[in-house]
Amino acid sequence: MMNTTLCYIEKENKYLMLHRTKKENDLNEGKWIGVGGKFEKDETPEECLLREVREETGLTLTRYKLRAVITFRSDEWETEYMYLFTADEFTGELMDCNEGELEWVDKDKILELNIWEGDKIFLKKMIEEDHFFTLKVVYEGDKLVESVLNDY
Repeated sequence: MMNTTLCYIEKENKYLMLHRTKKENDLNEGKWIGVGGKFEKDETPEECLLREVREETGLTLTRYKLRAVITFRSDEWETEYMYLFTADEFTGELMDCNEGELEWVDKDKILELNIWEGDKIFLKKMIEEDHFFTLKVVYEGDKLVESVLNDY
């Protein structure tokens, strides 16, 4: 099982999105996602979040919030537990990302992008509501076959 973080950085009613186009053998190739990645040894979710955001964007988060824990299951890849964050304060200048193109996208346009079906569930929830939730999504190949949303 793998632990990861994913962050949607907010500014002026937009999220910073990463269009995954540059990384070889990328499970997310061609998809639009937030920024984040895998935990390194002994990292906490917050330490992973701050490091990954800095590495991929050049930004240093100064205010962020844990929004959800998402469980991804698949018949093709390892089970993943993802800590989902949003952030609305940061310092630094946006830099080029070696995994794809970074772009500020209006929140009301996000669901029109090429994103995973399971991501649509949590993005809609994050945009509409501001409380913690958990979500389990199950894929067969690229097809979402099950989702279980738990509100708290």
